[in-house]
Amino acid sequence: MIGPLADVTVVVVDVETTGWLRDRAEITEIGAVRLSGGQRSGEFCSLVRPASPIPADIMTLTGITEALVSQAPPAAAALRAFLAFAGDCVLVAHNATFDLGFLTSASAACGVDWPRFPVLDTAALARLLLRPGQVPDCRLATLAAYFSARTAPCHRALADARATADVLTGLLDLAAGVEPAGHPVLTRLAS
Repeated sequence: MIGPLADVTVVVVDVETTGWLRDRAEITEIGAVRLSGGQRSGEFCSLVRPASPIPADIMTLTGITEALVSQAPPAAAALRAFLAFAGDCVLVAHNATFDLGFLTSASAACGVDWPRFPVLDTAALARLLLRPGQVPDCRLATLAAYFSARTAPCHRALADARATADVLTGLLDLAAGVEPAGHPVLTRLAS
């Protein structure tokens, strides 16, 4: 990772949930990758036991079943463990409004204090750095393929956090003018 974020701790986070709306759904998994000095320096993953059942379509999408979360910690314990892992960092997520919305809502519901992290959204960064038509969309799977991520996103929190970490590295390299493997660098307007 090149540039100013190479000197800070970055934690890339992803959550899996029982649905799409944070006022009606709960977290079922938290995954995160810590980048220190531009290198992976740690990983965190915890299943989370929701209070309500996991819908069948979500179990099909994520592979997270009732049996899988039956012995998992409740949200408060998983959130505290994640926050201990994250420490003082810049949080990064793909479509950060979704992930951070669930994390902050769950923290408030559990009485867990949520720090005021600086947040970087890789989807928004991609829209700023990639020209129209360079990729068909800014979905995580599309960007992971474009930047040759080592892990393909698969709707599991740690795998998706790993893919997002690689996308972040690719985007920051692109911003610094480093050409992604097999892709031409954007032509920058000099005037």
